[in-house]
Amino acid sequence: MSLKDKLNRHKKNIVREENVGATFSSEINLSLEIPYLEKWNSFDAEPYYFDGSYCFVRRVKYPLSYKHGLYRFEELETIVTDWNESVTEHPLSSRGFQSDQLFFFDTETTGLGGGAGNTIFLLGQAVVKNDCVEVIQHFLPNPGAEVALYQSFLEKIDYTTLVTYNGKSFDWPQVKTRHTLVREHVPRLPEFGHFDLYHPSRRLWKNKLDSVRLSNVEKEILSIQREGDVPGYLAPMLYFDFLQSQDPEGIQGVLHHNEIDVLSLISLYIHLSKHLLNKSKQSTSTEKYEIARWYNVLGEVNVAESMYQNVSITETDEAIKAKLELAYLYKKKKDHKTALTYFLDVINNDKEHFHTDAAIEIAKIYEHHEKDYDKALDFALIAKNIYKSQKSLPSDPNGYKKEDLDKRINRIRRKSGNK
Repeated sequence: MSLKDKLNRHKKNIVREENVGATFSSEINLSLEIPYLEKWNSFDAEPYYFDGSYCFVRRVKYPLSYKHGLYRFEELETIVTDWNESVTEHPLSSRGFQSDQLFFFDTETTGLGGGAGNTIFLLGQAVVKNDCVEVIQHFLPNPGAEVALYQSFLEKIDYTTLVTYNGKSFDWPQVKTRHTLVREHVPRLPEFGHFDLYHPSRRLWKNKLDSVRLSNVEKEILSIQREGDVPGYLAPMLYFDFLQSQDPEGIQGVLHHNEIDVLSLISLYIHLSKHLLNKSKQSTSTEKYEIARWYNVLGEVNVAESMYQNVSITETDEAIKAKLELAYLYKKKKDHKTALTYFLDVINNDKEHFHTDAAIEIAKIYEHHEKDYDKALDFALIAKNIYKSQKSLPSDPNGYKKEDLDKRINRIRRKSGNK
């Protein structure tokens, strides 16, 4: 039994057949009859033959001057140069790469679940070259052609870093799962770095957008308008219909949908990088605040501080949040006077929110560093009054509890002689 027949027979079986013993050849088999070949050719898809089977490979090129949403593809080169000139460490930094080493990647599958039962029927990729952007798509015409599919995909792959949208959780694990079924007969999967743009998009826009699906980010953030697009959820149904009829008419829409997906990843990477490199003139205070928080978590304190400073002088809701973060930054650097200034600013200028944590921090500074016990007691009592009104104490970086607050008040009273 040939490997193609085995894959057809066991395509829903999770267990991989061992020691199949088939031999493979990359020689073109022109005896294969391909239904609707002229129609495939009409939208730039050619058969790729391997081991008595075939898949389709479609190639489309765009000029670098092509504008996809807010950005022209040629701007990626500038972004990668900016990252290479930056000393800032960040998970999305392409420092050490060239623009043509980024591999923008998306798949179409028969379902959203994981495991070997979920088949990838389309592998889409885009690469920005010296003179164009090339989109390459590998299409599975039947379940028995996975060897040809992955051979075509892996044959000349030489990229360094994947750029995906939720690809760490879905697309690439799915590729690994399907590759396991044919790994003895096709090249190994390369080791990639990975820029997953879903998580930064969620960080920046989860409170702005109804959802952070790529199609929504395209429309609301990147100004990309899809004309006559096939919704992604229809792709599996159109593929199953194709398997029955072999007519690629409906598949053309799926190919176009995937093509826009991978092109949008280029524009989205440019957009996110401009925000992260502080080179976007359109960055909102909310975006700057979230990026500052991200840099702070990553230990890039100087970058975070600078961005918090920019936000703190704005007339926005994020200004108070930025001042509170700055207060904690200066406290950590043991610059207690500057920290006190920011904590006081938060307390004095945000009347809509009760800042128990800020009041406690002010009490700490007055007690331990300013030795002003009267003011320390005032702010400790303010913190306790806020606690009584809220019936809970907000989460404190130092794990503060009500009992600790009572102890602090009693201790300060003893120090000040105020019983």
